[in-house]
Amino acid sequence: MQNNKKPVLSVIIPAYNEEKTIEAVLKSVHEAKLPTLEVIVVDDGSHDQTHKILKRVEKKYIDTLIFREQNGGKGAALRDGIAAATGEYVVIQDADLEYDPNDLPALLQPLLDGRADVVYGSRFMGSSAHRVVYFWHYLANKSLTTLSNIFNNLNLSDMETGYKMFKRELIQQIEITENSFGIEPEITAKIAARRARIYEVGISYHGRTYEEGKKIGLKDAFRAVWVIVKYGIWLRF
Repeated sequence: MQNNKKPVLSVIIPAYNEEKTIEAVLKSVHEAKLPTLEVIVVDDGSHDQTHKILKRVEKKYIDTLIFREQNGGKGAALRDGIAAATGEYVVIQDADLEYDPNDLPALLQPLLDGRADVVYGSRFMGSSAHRVVYFWHYLANKSLTTLSNIFNNLNLSDMETGYKMFKRELIQQIEITENSFGIEPEITAKIAARRARIYEVGISYHGRTYEEGKKIGLKDAFRAVWVIVKYGIWLRF
């Protein structure tokens, strides 16, 4: 699939073993009420049918398909996707249907209005539908957000959100070193250090259970704490 016009929004979709949802996510992205899109999918070494599905639908839904031989983690996949982006704005779209592409127009608006450099989609504000899943995940997310806010002098409600949208030139200037879910606090610390204008928009959230394929766990929370402290100190001293 190729767009004739320069894309306004580059949608980067990292995918690892998402054979059950990847095609539905791609379809939903294209059905959302968005301006000209560039869709970049990074298959992060999937060993199920994800890559086979992506090759089948590539011409219909995908502008750039990147295949990584080895699974490197979400951060590694996003480094490849961000480097390939050409749109004026860039957004991260998870491949698991926890985040609804119909929320993307609302995230894009503060950028189009010239008010924001970065927009986070918050699962903890607004009145959109939220699936009730795990209390301890909720508590961990709120605790990590609070810790991040302390080090970065922000008042975010959801630092760990998967929906982050950026001006392309900003995110391409940021060196991402974390390979896994530590990218969330790393990116937050680095955009805060640049004094970027950050907005939040309330979004819906359809969380998965572990039986349904959720991948983040306790070790990721401990890694996030380390990343918050590391960059909170290193970027300011």
